[in-house]
Amino acid sequence: MATENYDASLAHLNKSAAGMRFGLVVSQWNSDITSSMSQAAQATLIQAGASEEDIITQQVPGSFELIYGCSRMMEKRSDLDAIIAIGSVIRGETAHFDHVCSATAQGIARLNERASIPVLFCVLTDENKQQAIDRSGGRLGNKGTEAAVAAVEMAVLRKDLS
Repeated sequence: MATENYDASLAHLNKSAAGMRFGLVVSQWNSDITSSMSQAAQATLIQAGASEEDIITQQVPGSFELIYGCSRMMEKRSDLDAIIAIGSVIRGETAHFDHVCSATAQGIARLNERASIPVLFCVLTDENKQQAIDRSGGRLGNKGTEAAVAAVEMAVLRKDLS
């Protein structure tokens, strides 16, 4: 779904994050992009009612390493209600982009299949730097905000189905 056709802001969120705990696993690669998404996710979670102390952040080197970081965070922090995997992969001149994007998406999908804590996919897979900028606080909004809204919704769903 195209960003311009979907409102994932707090405006339509009728759920509260009060009393919930969230993990953010953030790639250091393309850190200007990922830090912007991480900051937006944190701000959105706080606006939704989570406290700063209930948002735990862990950095990993790149997007591929998000899988391991999220998996270990789940093991060590079973008190979390949702985890957001934040990364940015920008196409280069080789097939590396395709391999990293595919493996990262599949790895996070596997985490969701086997774990009781939802993991939100907030990994930009853009053709160029401008597309990443546009989606991390630029003209198309911030995917960190969207992921945080989805994290609250999934955390509520997790509690409702417990």
